[in-house]
Amino acid sequence: MRTHSFLTVLLWSSVFYVIHMTPSQKRTNKHSHSERITGLSENDGKTLHRTKRGWMWNQFFLLEEYTGPDTQYVGKLHTDQDKGDGNLKYILTGDGAGSLFIIDENTGDIHAAKKLDREEKSLYVLRAKAIDRKTGRQVEPESEFIIKIHDINDNEPKFTKDMYTASIPEMSGVGTSVIQVTATDADDANYGNSAKVVYSILQGQPYFSVDPETGIIKTALPDMSRENREQYQVVIQAKDMGGQMGGLSGTTTVNITLTDVNDNPPRFPQSSYQFSSPESAPPGTPLGRIKANDPDVGENAEIEYSISNGDGSDMFDIITDKDTQEGIITVKKHLDFENKVLYTLRVEATNTHPDPRFLQLGPFKDTALVKISVEDIDEPPVFSRPWYLIEVDEDAKEGSIIGQVVAQDPDVAKNAIKYSVDRHTDLDRIFNIYSGNGSLFLSKPLDREETPWHNITVIATEINNPKQSSQIPVFIRILDINDHAPEFANYYETFVCENAKAGQLIQTVSAIDKDQPPRGHKFFFELVPEFAVHPNFSVVDNKDNTAGIMTRRNGYSRSKTSTYLLPIIIFDNDYPIQSSTGTLTIRVCACDSRGNMQSCSAEALLLPAGLSTGALVAILLCILILLVLVVLFTALKRQRKKEPLIISKDDVRDNIVTYNDEGGGEEDTQAFDIGTLRNPEAREESKMRRDVIPETIFQIRRTAPLWENIDVQDFIHRRLKENDLDPAAPPYDSLATYAYEGNDSIANSLSSLESLTTEGNQDYDYLSDWGPRFKKLADMYGGEDSDRD
Repeated sequence: MRTHSFLTVLLWSSVFYVIHMTPSQKRTNKHSHSERITGLSENDGKTLHRTKRGWMWNQFFLLEEYTGPDTQYVGKLHTDQDKGDGNLKYILTGDGAGSLFIIDENTGDIHAAKKLDREEKSLYVLRAKAIDRKTGRQVEPESEFIIKIHDINDNEPKFTKDMYTASIPEMSGVGTSVIQVTATDADDANYGNSAKVVYSILQGQPYFSVDPETGIIKTALPDMSRENREQYQVVIQAKDMGGQMGGLSGTTTVNITLTDVNDNPPRFPQSSYQFSSPESAPPGTPLGRIKANDPDVGENAEIEYSISNGDGSDMFDIITDKDTQEGIITVKKHLDFENKVLYTLRVEATNTHPDPRFLQLGPFKDTALVKISVEDIDEPPVFSRPWYLIEVDEDAKEGSIIGQVVAQDPDVAKNAIKYSVDRHTDLDRIFNIYSGNGSLFLSKPLDREETPWHNITVIATEINNPKQSSQIPVFIRILDINDHAPEFANYYETFVCENAKAGQLIQTVSAIDKDQPPRGHKFFFELVPEFAVHPNFSVVDNKDNTAGIMTRRNGYSRSKTSTYLLPIIIFDNDYPIQSSTGTLTIRVCACDSRGNMQSCSAEALLLPAGLSTGALVAILLCILILLVLVVLFTALKRQRKKEPLIISKDDVRDNIVTYNDEGGGEEDTQAFDIGTLRNPEAREESKMRRDVIPETIFQIRRTAPLWENIDVQDFIHRRLKENDLDPAAPPYDSLATYAYEGNDSIANSLSSLESLTTEGNQDYDYLSDWGPRFKKLADMYGGEDSDRD
């Protein structure tokens, strides 16, 4: 509800006179008696005139928001030319003339036709005229005047915001400024107290206060805690008229938030915690979480966990979960139930961002006791070493023990263990192991030159619980023995010039050895005892595992001896000494003066001297081409003479003669006459073979005459032998059926392709002599299982 107080203002209209410097030259009859004073001055003798008085008025004042029953009277315009006879007319122009302000043209009275608002317009500028009705002439010059609106208290104070938001750190001292609010009043600040605003607090005490003049809100209580209360709503009032009764007022709301400071240390909700872990837990396994409570928020509540002391500080660790601010206890090292079953830790929780202002409240950390018990589980066997290295000579006998692995059950029960070799790592089954004590022994001979290292895996398994097993790598190094003789590094074939001189080096030879002696190879070269003193060549050992072949005489003749074979013995220096004999081929060649070979064949001596090497090569090529043409011609002629038995897939011929006539039994003698088989003369002499396309009619090959009374079984055997030995028989199976079954069916298969032996009576031991590549076949067909369990 708005309360309006009105101040009655008495307006006085006063007329003032305007002195016009320009004299009036025309006067009406009414004014003919007006005085005229004439005088001369001392200098120019000008005439002095006295002008008549004009009309004037002061500033008018008007009250805003007038609510009376009649129009509000503003003032009156009047001139001394007005005699009251109605000859003059007053006219009003300017701001609001005719709408807001109305003038009586006869009397000059001015009234306000409407209610005015100073806050919309505080003054109006108007102009007045006095006109003679008869002549229409202005009797007075146009004059300007002002109507000013007097203010009343019709506007309440208004805040710049409907709602304010502010924050202040908790635990702030009394009188700490929070925020300033501002209210404005649309009334005239220069007229009375309508616009004088005073602030007061309606809601929010006793926590906050407000300055009545500036509107600054301040704290009124010390040590306000955010943890107790975080949000406050304060209502501020602004009242005009200096806060006096009857003044208008407005309000606003201020939402104040207490921001957090680190004034609370972390605290564990309980003094001790209990966790357990299986002894098989790998490092890094989380065991549990603990959390210290901190009523602060944000970075003020961030906590760092650590293990301060305890007998398990080296076995366990604790990390901080940044999202939940929890401490996660993890396994740091492998646990062993048989070694220790209970660990004790003291865990400390510390704030990471302490506030120095509150350090006097005490240390910003807390501690708790954590107990961790270790649970026993059935563990697999544990080997005494992480890996084993065994060295064995390559000449070790089969069945000899080469080493031992040791494993034991780490549990209290100490279960018995058996050992085995992972056959995926020993496909050749060279090694085996005694299951009871882990001793490794050989099942097959070794060869270092073939495989110098063997990497196998040994498995240890608990007998009572086969699921519990572990494995260990065993590296077996085969030690070398001198079981290979040295031999030439390459196949050497050299030459000696016919014009060679004695003591000339014609070839340098070197040797290799598959063995690897620890001090390196050392080879010696010499001629075999039968050629210890060779009349043509000598061997000189260079003491660097090479030897030089030297000539012992001057001149060699191709016509006498074109090639020399020089046997050389090569020794090594290891134990036992091994040796071998290599033969060096030396050809006698014709050379130029610089020792370059020209020709080495003895046939070249018979050719004319003028025939060059190129011509000889051309002649040999021609001869070779002629030989190839003759061979091709002969092959083509034979191929035309004897075409293949089967030309294509579509060439179907009768290779199987079938007698599928089923007789009527033993008494049916008309279906088949076995006499035909007994009488060889009954054959068709001119019948040709159906499995060969004949070129011409040729004579049928006759066989040896058969006696009429020969046994049918012998007859069939002879015919079978003839087909086996006949070179003109077809190269594929051609089945000839002789429908006769011997006594007691002693005749087995009549196929000429059947093997005379069976697999059962075959001896495959010879496969062992074919080299290491056939050892697997020899083991499969001729050997016995080498595993010894």
